[in-house]
Amino acid sequence: MNNQHGRGRADKARLSKYRKLALEILPFLAFLLVFYLFPLLRLIKFSFFDPGFTLKHYVHVYKVPCYLRVLWTTLKISLIVTASCLVLGYPLAYFLVHLRERTRNILFIFVIMPFFTSFLVRTYAWMALLGRNGVINNLLRAMGVITVPLKLMHNMFGVNVGMTHVLLPFMILPLYSVMKGIDRNLIKAAQNLGATPYQSFWKVFFPLSLPGMGAGIILVFILSIGFYITPSLLGGLKETMLSQLIYNTVNDLLNWGFASVLALILIVTVLIILGIFNRFLSLDKIWGS
Repeated sequence: MNNQHGRGRADKARLSKYRKLALEILPFLAFLLVFYLFPLLRLIKFSFFDPGFTLKHYVHVYKVPCYLRVLWTTLKISLIVTASCLVLGYPLAYFLVHLRERTRNILFIFVIMPFFTSFLVRTYAWMALLGRNGVINNLLRAMGVITVPLKLMHNMFGVNVGMTHVLLPFMILPLYSVMKGIDRNLIKAAQNLGATPYQSFWKVFFPLSLPGMGAGIILVFILSIGFYITPSLLGGLKETMLSQLIYNTVNDLLNWGFASVLALILIVTVLIILGIFNRFLSLDKIWGS
């Protein structure tokens, strides 16, 4: 009898625990349903129904090669920008970690300052710098380095410079966060065992910083693949990205069905790349860091 009574109380406690957990999760699930799942289902519906069931939008993407070229351009620009942010962001994060706290706090202001300025303002600033009669060309002509203005925008160079500037903090912050948590005693132990500073960096510090590098790469790549403002203003026709194509299809052609197909292609492409990334560097290790 006592055993049944105790079992009943345990079941009630477990049920109460599950109810509490459900109440905690319910708002999160509602948020995902309204702002993620519902728009995604609408996107899928628009891509297959126009107004009746059709595959014409998918066939059109396959038949017209320029759409696949735009997808390749989008991936290429995103990969170049991600690599540029990594090359610039890793040494900057490493440098910040090894500074004194007061100096580091001052320099951190310059890292996060871009977050207080809109993408549009920063892109217009680069237009003033890179333009045919911009600051850089005028300075080079005044120094006698060039006689004809360099074409620094409306090409791949301008897009990569502008996007790298905007997205660099998203690489530095996760790298810094992970590097800050690396125990310096491990580096000292490696050097005490005979390792040179170069060896202790590559054998100890660098492998421990990989989760931060992975998080930065994912953040920058996902943000860059959906960029619109910077490539629109600093790029040319050859640098058209998929987000620009989606905007023009909706805004100019009012073709929601075809725009939905392009958006789904972008989503599936990101998921495939994340799957490949997860195959070589587990996402659990990145977020768990």
